[in-house]
Amino acid sequence: MQQPQTPAKLPFQPLLLIAPFFFWGTAMVAMKGLLPQTTPFFMAGVRLVPAGVLVILAGILSGRPQPKGWQAWLWISIFGLVDATLFQGFLAQGLVRTGAGLGSVMIDSQPLAVAILSLWLFQETIGFWGWLGLAIGIIGISFIGLPDDWILGLLNSELLTTSIDISQLFNSGQLLMLLAALSMAVGTVLVRWVCRYADPVVGTGWHMIIGGLPLFGLSAISETQQWQNIDLSGWVAMGYSTVFGSAISYGLFFYFASSGSLTSLSSLTFLTPVFALLFGNFFLQEVLSPLQSLGVCLTLVSIYLVNQRETLAEKFKLKGSQDFTPSEPTQANSLELSVEIHEVETSQSASLHPKM
Repeated sequence: MQQPQTPAKLPFQPLLLIAPFFFWGTAMVAMKGLLPQTTPFFMAGVRLVPAGVLVILAGILSGRPQPKGWQAWLWISIFGLVDATLFQGFLAQGLVRTGAGLGSVMIDSQPLAVAILSLWLFQETIGFWGWLGLAIGIIGISFIGLPDDWILGLLNSELLTTSIDISQLFNSGQLLMLLAALSMAVGTVLVRWVCRYADPVVGTGWHMIIGGLPLFGLSAISETQQWQNIDLSGWVAMGYSTVFGSAISYGLFFYFASSGSLTSLSSLTFLTPVFALLFGNFFLQEVLSPLQSLGVCLTLVSIYLVNQRETLAEKFKLKGSQDFTPSEPTQANSLELSVEIHEVETSQSASLHPKM
């Protein structure tokens, strides 16, 4: 069994931690712009298989070991089915029915599921500030992703009188994006088992290849004209989604997830819809409403709370201990206090009544 090794601190590590979420957010915009020229399953397969080959080549060049034994390949295959086939399949199909920014928001509801799974499986507690941050994050992405009339009706206590068309929500792709979010959450947790038997970077590359091949099979069965209509800008967008949106971002994400806090890392996925919304507005003219802008602000607050939860807990703990005054002294303290009082009274008595 190969034990996961704690990675050394990389240069510019804070930027590298954020990089996957920047690439994922901008890749969503590139994929959405590419969809009129191609088909969902084919696009998802191209995003995975070539990227997996690049990751494996990078692993070979850096001297990382290849997976060995049936347990390693079993966990990589399960990882590939959940985090590659299901996640990318749901994402691509959902992206057909929703915008890049809103679709990214629905996917990035997954940190709450990761926190619950990590608490259950790894006893990775996050405390009051972590849960508060996750709750604010869910509210934020709800403001971004749900229809404005739903939110306003709820705030005005008029939700029951508001016309709600659930089928409209699901048909627009949100349900598929939520399923993609659940698949990604389970995949984020599964990487811990993969890293027990395989190198995290090489395992990530193989899971992309294994998970991408079924998507090509689905494309061959159910889709036509997959690449005939793609122009030069479309191939550039496809290349960006493959190299930056998959190979580099997946490699970095699961490199950090293999040893760090899953909840802290996963909470940074709240950045993905921020990048997707900003670039979607610039390139695809996807405009934010006031409620969605508020949701972006809440999302940033949630990221701060979750990632600084230990610092905040320690800070408030120390502050509370400094302000704490015991209401009931112990027996030893009571004895010392009574001795001090007796000495003070004796001293005062001597000063008030000097010896004659």
